[in-house]
Amino acid sequence: MQTDAGTTGLGRASACAGARPLQERGAEVTKGVLPKGWRVRRWLLAALPLVWLLSLSLVHAGTGAPLRGAWREVARGDTPAQILNAFKHGLLQTFNPSILQRFPSDAMGSWVVLQPIPPRAGEERVLSIYPAPLGSITLYGDNGPIRTLALDDFTAPLHGHGRLAFRLTDSSEAEPILLKVEHSDGRAAPERFELQSLNDYLQEDSNWLAFATACFAVMVAMALMALCFAIMLRDMTFAWYTGYMLCYVLVQGIGTGFLFHPLGVSWLIGSKTLVSASAVALSVSFAALFINRFCDVSRYAPALRVPVVALGITMPLIVLLRCSQVPELVNMAQTLIDPVLILGALLLLFTALVAGLRGSRQAWFFVIGWIPLLILTAMTSAQATGALPSLDWLNDASIAMGAFEAIVLSLGLADRALTMRRDRDTARVLADRDALTNLLNRRAWTEAANQMLADVANTTQPVALLFLDLDHFKVLNDRHGHAAGDRALVAVAEVLSTEVRPNDLLGRYGGEEFVAMLYGVNQEQAVQVATRLCRRVNRLEIPVDQSNMMLSVSIGLAMRSMGDTLETLVERADQAMYYVKLNGRNQVHTFERRADMVSGHHRSRPARESER
Repeated sequence: MQTDAGTTGLGRASACAGARPLQERGAEVTKGVLPKGWRVRRWLLAALPLVWLLSLSLVHAGTGAPLRGAWREVARGDTPAQILNAFKHGLLQTFNPSILQRFPSDAMGSWVVLQPIPPRAGEERVLSIYPAPLGSITLYGDNGPIRTLALDDFTAPLHGHGRLAFRLTDSSEAEPILLKVEHSDGRAAPERFELQSLNDYLQEDSNWLAFATACFAVMVAMALMALCFAIMLRDMTFAWYTGYMLCYVLVQGIGTGFLFHPLGVSWLIGSKTLVSASAVALSVSFAALFINRFCDVSRYAPALRVPVVALGITMPLIVLLRCSQVPELVNMAQTLIDPVLILGALLLLFTALVAGLRGSRQAWFFVIGWIPLLILTAMTSAQATGALPSLDWLNDASIAMGAFEAIVLSLGLADRALTMRRDRDTARVLADRDALTNLLNRRAWTEAANQMLADVANTTQPVALLFLDLDHFKVLNDRHGHAAGDRALVAVAEVLSTEVRPNDLLGRYGGEEFVAMLYGVNQEQAVQVATRLCRRVNRLEIPVDQSNMMLSVSIGLAMRSMGDTLETLVERADQAMYYVKLNGRNQVHTFERRADMVSGHHRSRPARESER
C-alpha cells in the first residue's frame, strides 16, 4: 500500500522518510460487537465515522472561482516568461485545478500555470493549495514580488491552516498565475488549487481551524487522561496508549502544518521530515505494545504475542537507523519502514480479531477504532496513484478518524478499568469470605472489627462481642461424617446472618466457632440478641447422635470497656462462652470476673475442645 507524501498523516510521514507512505496507522476497526451492558448501540458507534466524514464535506465545501490549469516538469534553463509563453500557445499539459492533481517528485520540480476569470471590482482574492505540500511553492508574476511559501514558513503575511495561501494583488485583469512546485523529500502528493475571495477564504479557513482544533483537542485530552490513569493505576497499558496517541497527534500536526500554524512550533523547522517519520514508526511500536496488554494477547492469542512484541521492538530500531546520519543505515531504514508498517498494521488488526473472537472484550474496541483508518489508508493510497481525485477531504479524514479512534479506545480503556476493578473486588471478596459459609473469615473479620473499635475509641458508643461455639459438633462429625458437619455449619451460618443487622460484623472464627460484633447495643439488648440466636440454632433440629440430641450453640458475651483491644474483648467473650460449656451449654452468659472462669480459661485449648 503505497501513497504519496500528501495523503493521510501516516502515509505522508512515511513518504517523508523516503518510503512510500503507509497510512495504515491509525486505523482501527468496526466489525466487533460491543460488550454486554453497554447502552451505546452498535449502529450508533458504527455511524460515528460517517458523521465525521460529513463534517469534512462541509469544511471543504468549495466557494472558489473557476480556474483553468496546465503544467509541465521543470527543465534546466527554464524561465517564467518561457513557461507563460508556452501556456499561451497551448504547449503545456492541461488539468482541472478543482480536483486533486499529482505532480511528479523530480529534482527540478514542476511548473503550474493557472488561468483565472477576471475578478470583480475591488475584490481581494486568495489562491490556496490544499492539502499543504511537504515542499515549498513559489509564486511568480501576479504583478507582485516573487513569493515562496512552505508549511514551516513563519514570515508569510497570510498563513493558511492545513494549506498554503497566497494573497493576490488587486488587479482587474485575468493574468495567468505561475507557480513552481519545488522538489520535496519522498513522493509528491496530489494537490488542489482554489481561487476565492478573501472573505470566503477566511470563512473556510476558520471552519477548518475549528474542525482540526476539535479533533486534536479530543486526541490530546484522551492521551492526557490515559497518562493520569497510568500514573494512578500503575498500568503500562494506559502509558502505551498515551505514547501511541501523542505520536499520532505529532504526525498529523506536522503533516497538516497545525503545529506551525496556529501553534507556532518553530523548533521543528528543518527537521519536520525526520521527526514525522520517527513519530510514525514509534506510533506503530506503541500500538503493538498497547494491543499486547489491552487485548491480553498472551491469553487470547498466545501464538501472536511474539510477533506483536517483536514489532514493538523493531520500529524503534528503524528509527535509530533513520537518525544515525550514516547513509547506508539511513537507506536501509527507508527501505524497511514501508513494508514493516504495512505488515505491522495488518498484524495488529489480525491479532485483535483473533483475540476478539476468542473472548477478549477490549479487542473489539481496538478493531472498531482500527478498521476505518485502514479503509482510509487504502483510499488515499489509491488516490496517490490518480484514483478518486474528487475526494480531496480524505487527507483531513485522517484527523477525524484519529479523534474517533481516541474516543473508541478510551471507551475500551474505561471498560478495561471497570473490568479490572470488578475482578479485584471479586478477588477481595473471595479472599475475605469463608469458602464454606460465605461469612467473613477470621482475617477479614479481625480487620473489620479493629476498624469498628477504632471508630468508637473516643466515644461512649456501646459495642458487644458474641463468641459462639456449636455444642457437640465433634460428635456430629464422628457419627454422621464431615459432609453432614459442613451442611450443619452452612445452615447455622444462614440462621446467624438473618438474625444480625447488616452493620453488625459476623464471621467464622475457626472450626465450629463464630463471632459477632454488635454495634450500638447495650448489654441487655445484646443478651436478647444472643438468646434469640441460641433458640434459632436449636430450632434447626440438626441431630447430633442417636439419642435425639440436637445441635445447639453456647454463646459468651463481653461488652467493650474503655481501653479495650480486640484481643482483650475476644478473650473475655471466650471465657464467658467456656463458662456456658461447663454449665449446661445452649445458653448465653455475660463475662464476669470470677475465679472459676479465670482458672478454666488457663486450661489448654485442646483440653477445652474435648469438653465441647
